[in-house]
Amino acid sequence: MSDITQQGYVETTVKDGIGTIEFMHPASNSLPGKLLAELAQNITDAGKNDDIKVIVLKSAGERAFCAGASFDELLAIDDYPTGKKFFMGFANVINAARKCPKLIIGRIQGKAVGGGVGMASAVDYCLATKYASVKLSELAIGIGPFVVGPAVERKIGSAMSQMAINATEWRDAQWAQEKGLYADIYETTEELDEAVNELSGKLAAYNPEAMRHLKNVFWEGCEDWDVLLEKRAELSGELVLGEFTKNFINNFKNKSKK
Repeated sequence: MSDITQQGYVETTVKDGIGTIEFMHPASNSLPGKLLAELAQNITDAGKNDDIKVIVLKSAGERAFCAGASFDELLAIDDYPTGKKFFMGFANVINAARKCPKLIIGRIQGKAVGGGVGMASAVDYCLATKYASVKLSELAIGIGPFVVGPAVERKIGSAMSQMAINATEWRDAQWAQEKGLYADIYETTEELDEAVNELSGKLAAYNPEAMRHLKNVFWEGCEDWDVLLEKRAELSGELVLGEFTKNFINNFKNKSKK
């Protein structure tokens, strides 16, 4: 059996001015370092592609948009450099989305956890189904949503602290819409896709320069995130080596063997 952290894919397709970036991993679309690096690169490349006027970020499957960090990879961290590198994966994706000169639409068809919430927060406009519940579970395992925190807080304000503190509670899609994470929610994936296609089609016909300047306005005040998110990754890289998190991981290992 191949290493699960090496499985999955990131693909970009271009049609009618719309660049669709799709990622998939068999473990509920969790993201190991390999896929995070590919995702950040695909976003950066799409931003430089003149054939792409607008970007759609989506994941494969129905049940989960993104389960966040790959737990298999988290379990393997045993030193600080590896820990920092692991958490920099999400920092790089968020910063790639922030710096991308194209507007990014998020298609959130299912649940988002931890880093998945961070990704949904890093896009410029989110559409979701009613099944797209959200949770920031990091504190429960002894870390904290430090890397994704700035992106989430930028989108939903003080409600981020509610998610971060009550780390085991799911918040439903309606809550996420009320707090500003989702623009609209839909009953089915088919309705979601119709809405994503309609909006992205409209945006692809708009003035690219106007959209680029508008995005710059949206992200004003975040110019220090290269430094900020690296510091947050360093903090997470230290905490993941702590006794609390190690005990949690060992308990998880023991339960998974039963």
